[in-house]
Amino acid sequence: MAQMGFFDLSDRYASLDAKRDPLVEIDAIVPWEEFRPTLERVWRKPQAERKSRAGRKPMDAVVMFKTLVLGALYNLSDDQIEYQVRDRLSFMRFLGLGLEDRAPDAKTVWLYREGLAQAGMVEVLFQQFDGYLARQGYIARGGQILDASIVPVPKNHNTRDENRAIKAGEEPEGWAEKPAKRSQKDVDAR
Repeated sequence: MAQMGFFDLSDRYASLDAKRDPLVEIDAIVPWEEFRPTLERVWRKPQAERKSRAGRKPMDAVVMFKTLVLGALYNLSDDQIEYQVRDRLSFMRFLGLGLEDRAPDAKTVWLYREGLAQAGMVEVLFQQFDGYLARQGYIARGGQILDASIVPVPKNHNTRDENRAIKAGEEPEGWAEKPAKRSQKDVDAR
């Protein structure tokens, strides 16, 4: 695989079908900067409360709110938000991030949502967001990004005696005391 050049990201963004990307429309409709004053009050500590200026710079408040919007639109957990923002060019474009930019991690998303919830601002901000969409004739319907997960299934085979009892239409010995085991068995399978 060749090393990416300086202009490769803009070429990739340009090659995405922006006409069919609802995030491009949402980004164009919603005046995100109008959220900034409210978000900054919740997200940033006042200068007097800060212990020092050391450490990593905090994520932009509007980028964090847009991250929560992505989570709500696509029904994503915090871990999935982190993964999808890192993985999807359309999500990075919506957030205004480049490949070189730092994406919000799951813990940061959680802390941000918690801060908004403790301030009682989650409902207010999302009503304001929905209002912008409604005034333009849109409604935000949440969807899902399906995640294919491979999970090992416990393997417990029936004994020959259990199989004979099942074929005879009886419940094998010991299954009555273990309803969880009974629910894992498909006695109708052939």
